[in-house]
Amino acid sequence: MIRPLRRLAPRTLRGRLSFVALTTAALLMTVLTVVFDVVVERHLRVQADDELRTRAAAVATTVDTGHRRVRVVESVNDGLLDANVWIYTGTHLLERPPSALADGTLTRAAGRLAGGGSAHCTTVEADNPRLVRMCARPVSGPPGSATVVTAVDLAPYRGSADTLLLGSLVLDAVVLACTYALTRLAVGRALQPVATMTDQATEWSTAGSDERFGATGPAELARLGASLDALLDRIRTVLRHERQLTGELSHELRTPLTRIIIELDWWRSGPRSAAETRATHEVIAEAAQSMRTICDTLLSDARQSASGVSSPPGATPVAPVLKRMVDALGAQVPVRVLLEDVDPALEAGVAPALLERIVSPLLANAARYARATVSVTARPVPGAVRISVADDGPGVPEAFVGDLFHPGRRAEPADGHDGAGLGLSLARRLARAAGGEVSHDPGHTPGARFQADLPAG
Repeated sequence: MIRPLRRLAPRTLRGRLSFVALTTAALLMTVLTVVFDVVVERHLRVQADDELRTRAAAVATTVDTGHRRVRVVESVNDGLLDANVWIYTGTHLLERPPSALADGTLTRAAGRLAGGGSAHCTTVEADNPRLVRMCARPVSGPPGSATVVTAVDLAPYRGSADTLLLGSLVLDAVVLACTYALTRLAVGRALQPVATMTDQATEWSTAGSDERFGATGPAELARLGASLDALLDRIRTVLRHERQLTGELSHELRTPLTRIIIELDWWRSGPRSAAETRATHEVIAEAAQSMRTICDTLLSDARQSASGVSSPPGATPVAPVLKRMVDALGAQVPVRVLLEDVDPALEAGVAPALLERIVSPLLANAARYARATVSVTARPVPGAVRISVADDGPGVPEAFVGDLFHPGRRAEPADGHDGAGLGLSLARRLARAAGGEVSHDPGHTPGARFQADLPAG
């Protein structure tokens, strides 16, 4: 039973509000109609009683109680007065209407009213059947000497009441129809800005637009606009982080993928011995493990950035990580990569994989632009460890220093070097996430020097 009712329920907010308004109006109109019907019926009954009492008073003037025997005095309008009139002396019937039977329902009801000895009224159901209103009025004189009972057919009054009830029902139907139509119209007009804002928000969220609603219009729409603006900002941030993560993964995975492709091309270029095949497998396995480490590091950093919860810092010896990275890079590039003396006890407060991901873009950038030498140093500074990577290349153009760490920006896109302009921005972002910083030293000449300051372990 409940499921069919749910299926019939309106599915739109406009329909639901219109249905609520219609239901409320219907309940209110029902209560008002019932009250109106009760009031009308009571008013018509009072009118009938007043008419009966007036007629009874007129008939009482024709009853003579001044003698030992009560008698009825004939008058000019005796025919009008005798219509539906019973006159009793005590319980003895003196006169009754010509149309009323002596033992009929109305005569018996009139006798009961006369026997009561007081002025009161009652409603009697006649034989037809029809409702008749009857009132008794004692005549002035000795107590119990005479009583006049008058009656009136309630059919005209009931007809008037039914006509008024039918009119009120028709009016109720018209009012309910107008209420529903006006409510739908008003709600539709009120919700039109909401529908427009929804369409705009959908379009803007898909395109990552900078358009916003702002706090304009009525208070409700202003709050809705502010909420949608905040949602659009979050969606834009998520999209930006997604594009950033995709670009960073592509940038970081390029080197190990290149190594795998080179090793496979070399191995397939001719017959290889078992030792050469084993060496190729080792290089591929090392590159694959490097790719796995890169993915784990970047995805872990992305999850921590999204949740706002940072993992507890580790303590990583700096010298072994830098030596491994320098040796691996030196075997791949034509320039010399030198690691100056580093205190074996020097530790950074980051995980080894994160330390490698921060320093790796600095090394790759230096090797890309160096003429002959790349030098790497590490030393303690107050509260941190500073890792410096310097090259003897052309350095950073002064006009490009402000855009140096912007994602996707390169000083000379057509300089023949492969690069997407994401390495330095990735290094700075990872360093800042760990509580450190990556910066460019503008005073270093010749070439360029980048410094990674990381928390001390």
